[in-house]
Amino acid sequence: MSGTFEINLRINGQEAVLPTTAEKSLLRFLREHNYWDVKCGCEEGDCGSCAVLLDGRAVKSCITLAAACNGREIWTNRGLGRTDELTKKLQAAFVESGAIQCGFCTCGMIIAAKHYLEQGGKADRSQIKEAISGNLCRCTGYVKIVDAVYGVALEMGTGGI
Repeated sequence: MSGTFEINLRINGQEAVLPTTAEKSLLRFLREHNYWDVKCGCEEGDCGSCAVLLDGRAVKSCITLAAACNGREIWTNRGLGRTDELTKKLQAAFVESGAIQCGFCTCGMIIAAKHYLEQGGKADRSQIKEAISGNLCRCTGYVKIVDAVYGVALEMGTGGI
């Protein structure tokens, strides 16, 4: 398959019919359509800065083909922050705990944390570390990130360990 074709999808709650090519990653597709909160890090699936929710599941958009998203729903951190209470709590907790330094990893970390908590994740530091292990942070050493997620988990009443 070559050339440009359109895909139908829902991005941050909005229906969209947008052009793509067979080889274009979801990361490149989203950024071309002004979703700048989806960060471009390694483009090899290693850093997690490009994480989005695809049909409710956290995925790395750099290793997901845009064409494979036809008929599906995508949420970015920014879109979720406008409508989703859990994301708003996570965003606030990241700020309050000092988990944001350069901010490059933040969107992907929040996507991973939201997915973890929505899947029944507990206020357990080792489980939180495992849940965010596919996301790299070069600034914080992860302690403040884990603290932020732990605090939200406690607030949700998932029990602390």
